[in-house]
Amino acid sequence: MKNFDWTTFTKKIAVKASLTDIYDAWTTAENIEKWFLSKCIFKDLQGIPIDRKKPLEKGFDYEWNWFLYELTEHGKITKANGKDFIQFTFAGECLVDVQLSVHQDMVIIELTQKNIPEDDRSKREIRLGCDAGWSFFLVNLKSVYEGGLDLRNKNSSLKGMINC
Repeated sequence: MKNFDWTTFTKKIAVKASLTDIYDAWTTAENIEKWFLSKCIFKDLQGIPIDRKKPLEKGFDYEWNWFLYELTEHGKITKANGKDFIQFTFAGECLVDVQLSVHQDMVIIELTQKNIPEDDRSKREIRLGCDAGWSFFLVNLKSVYEGGLDLRNKNSSLKGMINC
């Protein structure tokens, strides 16, 4: 594992959907809850929650919650171009880039998480944990947008499943 990069990883998936639909899947509270979160609040530059159907903008803050977890993730939208790229802080000071591109009738989602600290806890919880988490949630995004099936486990008596 000498050459293993603990500081970054990239995941890619192709989704048969429109570019606009996939951008909205990441940038509106209403849509991000369909595949990723149990609750999403985006706050504008004055710290006021925005309408759930309104897209986020650079500088907005977020509060994210997941099913079955007590954790609330707080972060900031650092870039958003309104069509095919967003970047946000995640898991502390890490950055997540979401780049969208069109290939034939598919949208390619390329997610990169970077600036991961190299202490043992971060290697385990962020590098390995987020890698697994993003892998599942990207597959769930594909499932929701291509077929309507949400694969997330929402049953609190079944914690520790691969579907979170």
